[in-house]
Amino acid sequence: MGTYVVTGSASGMGYAAADRLRAAGHSVIGVDIKEADVVADLSTAAGRHAAAEAVLTAGGGVLDGAVLAAGLGPVPGRERQIAQVNYFGVVDLLRAWRPAFARAGRAKVVVIASNSTTTTPAVPKRAVRAFLAGDGDKAVRSVRFHGRGAPPMIYAASKIAVSRWVRREAVGDDWAGAGIRLNALAPGAILTPLLEEQLADPRESKAVKAFPVPVGGFGDAGQLADWMMFMLSDAADFLCGSVIFVDGGSDAYFRADAWPAAVPARGVPRYLLRFLRHHRATRRPR
Repeated sequence: MGTYVVTGSASGMGYAAADRLRAAGHSVIGVDIKEADVVADLSTAAGRHAAAEAVLTAGGGVLDGAVLAAGLGPVPGRERQIAQVNYFGVVDLLRAWRPAFARAGRAKVVVIASNSTTTTPAVPKRAVRAFLAGDGDKAVRSVRFHGRGAPPMIYAASKIAVSRWVRREAVGDDWAGAGIRLNALAPGAILTPLLEEQLADPRESKAVKAFPVPVGGFGDAGQLADWMMFMLSDAADFLCGSVIFVDGGSDAYFRADAWPAAVPARGVPRYLLRFLRHHRATRRPR
């Protein structure tokens, strides 16, 4: 049995994940703003630092895996908190915990992204770039001209940025090279307190209910927790840098022909060009 940390453990998908892990016999260190083993405000740098240190102490410096599920929805007036929790509340904690994952050997990490990464139109690229450069305030400033559209824009930008961070970092020596498997899960409309908060606003509710979900209805937090359990298991040893969409078909509805996409010829690394040339040569008819 292992030791796992779950952020956002007090409700929604984080709660469901923690419950599944405990039921399987694992030790769980829950992190949330209330009702958790480690109570911390992930919207502040000080809160994130305190949470990181408390978890490392509780786990004895060794962690077998993590679920980063803490997040804020696109609620008006919370743009800064959304930016801080959804991006830095993942990246800062994972950077602090990476050595503890490496000590465990074969550790697995699941980051909760969102299908808003591919279904939200016109997300400012400069906001995404600002996140990846470590400037949350600039990211927030980048969406202010959107007015009431600013919350969904900063939400989507934070999730795009964290998904890209996962894919960039997952394949490097510090993660894959250290035996750590880092992946992301991209849910759609899952009936959690976060979604219920949106549904309580008449205007937000109308938009949520009009959004195309080919299979109909909303997802269940328990269903997503089952996916997380797989991604934390030994069966996921060959899963690395993936973003898995569990969204009732919404991503496919909007982007059926956009993905998979071939690697563009321009800017292809030389080693990949050599591989492709070799592959073609070995398949020539004799």
